[in-house]
Amino acid sequence: MARHLITSALPYINGDKHLGNLIGSMLPADIYARYLRLRGHDVLYICATDEHGTPAELAAREAGLDVAAYCQQQHEFQADVYRRFSLSFDHFGRSSSKQNQELTQHFADSLERQGFIEERETKQIYSVEDERFLPDRYVVGTCPHCGYDAARGDQCENCTRLLDPTDLIQPRSAISGSTNLEVRSSRHLFLLQSKLANELRAWIDTKTDWPVLVTSIARKWLDEGLEDRGITRDLKWGVPVNRPGFEGKVFYVWFDAPIEYIGATREWADAEPGRRDWQSWWYEAEDLQYTQFMAKDNIPFHTITWPSTIIGSREPWHIVDYVKGFNWLNYYGGKFSTSRKVGVFLSDALELLPADFWRWFLAAHAPESDDSTFTWELFASAVNKDLADTLGNFVNRTMKFTSGRFGNTVPAEGTAGDVEQEVTRELGDLISAYSAHLDGLEFRKASRDLRAIWAVGNSYLERREPWKAIRTDRAQAAGTLRFALNLVRIYALLSAPILPATSERILAALGLPSATKWPTDDLGTELQAFAPGRPFEVPDVLFRKVAEEDVKLWTGTFGGADSSAVRGTPPS
Repeated sequence: MARHLITSALPYINGDKHLGNLIGSMLPADIYARYLRLRGHDVLYICATDEHGTPAELAAREAGLDVAAYCQQQHEFQADVYRRFSLSFDHFGRSSSKQNQELTQHFADSLERQGFIEERETKQIYSVEDERFLPDRYVVGTCPHCGYDAARGDQCENCTRLLDPTDLIQPRSAISGSTNLEVRSSRHLFLLQSKLANELRAWIDTKTDWPVLVTSIARKWLDEGLEDRGITRDLKWGVPVNRPGFEGKVFYVWFDAPIEYIGATREWADAEPGRRDWQSWWYEAEDLQYTQFMAKDNIPFHTITWPSTIIGSREPWHIVDYVKGFNWLNYYGGKFSTSRKVGVFLSDALELLPADFWRWFLAAHAPESDDSTFTWELFASAVNKDLADTLGNFVNRTMKFTSGRFGNTVPAEGTAGDVEQEVTRELGDLISAYSAHLDGLEFRKASRDLRAIWAVGNSYLERREPWKAIRTDRAQAAGTLRFALNLVRIYALLSAPILPATSERILAALGLPSATKWPTDDLGTELQAFAPGRPFEVPDVLFRKVAEEDVKLWTGTFGGADSSAVRGTPPS
């Protein structure tokens, strides 16, 4: 089977993340990784906290902590939240690791040897009141391209255009709000992306199967003329620049953060002796498929800046094979925002309902072809109709009715007939479509297929009516329920990528271990695998419904269509 390397965009270190962050990279990557493992592939799923840059310094100052201690605390907090969301990282690393420092310095040295690094004197914004140079993102002002009045000095959050702080109209310090800013000279290193533009375009042109969202953003950058990019900053927190005269400077966070994909793989390998050499996943690694997951604001860095680093090094690092980009998940028509605490944050979500409720809604409403929207009304509908009324209803009524009439073992009477064969064929077609959409990273379509698969079970019970047959033909009722119990098993296996905790609960009730294999193509045999005499227990109700009162309460708490009050609860 193939080897698959999977990475999702690194969540930034400062605070709790929102549902938009989850569906924009980590959740779809997890669903894909879980699916591939069930299909028997060798999978390495890597992620990490992105810990460098001024936001970490400022957040640490606000928390009254040393920046290293702050990042350690926040890394542990985020790792715990993602664990509770059942994200199956093989390793969740840290960009502040010694492995990433060594690799970042290595790439800078390699790029310089190849003539793609240049030292330049730059004009930078200095805040007189703050007594410091202001890194790009801590100069804010009005975007010269779209007029957004809270654009950062590195990128406009609204139109996603890359900026320099000196581009901003009416700039001010994000630290103090002061407009007493001066332009002063400072020497920095630049990655000469302009020299690599033709190679980057040729590489992008080979990616004919990538989402249009991804290639269109990459080509837009190339068509507008690729500019050289500063890769150092006047900061103390970060990867030190290993160059005479650059003491007190660090590498730009967007230079070292993607390198952490490799760094985290080294962390994973170093954590347990005897693991496969980390280099086999990155260096001269031609026998694997590398897939990245990210939201559209990260696409420019992953299709231009990070590939520039790899291509310019002239070393045989494995460059990404497929980039799965996502649009925005909006909150009642506006953007989720960590910095402005707009929307539902992950720790809040888990206080309300278990992770699988959220995983289902997000997968079923993944912002793939365009932006999608979270509302409490849509969320309640997805939970109630799909999870409670379709999957949950089928599982609970099948197992409860069987237990009540035949005891807690699979009944042996009755045989499969034409109806069961017809259902098996229908199910086989749906499973084929579901698998194809997971292979193609089409998560909304895959969720639609899975919902249709669940619905087959309810339709089957309505057609067979074992609650009536039990009065006149006990054998027929037994055969129907045995077939339905085997559908329960199949549903647990197929649901495992999206609903891992629910899958485990169902399989545990059937006395079976957690899912490790995808159902085989021989569906007829699979639907007899839970054989007569096998014991089972009736599980508690799998999904509680979201009531109208819940929607009203949560809309009032978090904001919604009739409220401008929104909040999040980042950890202290």
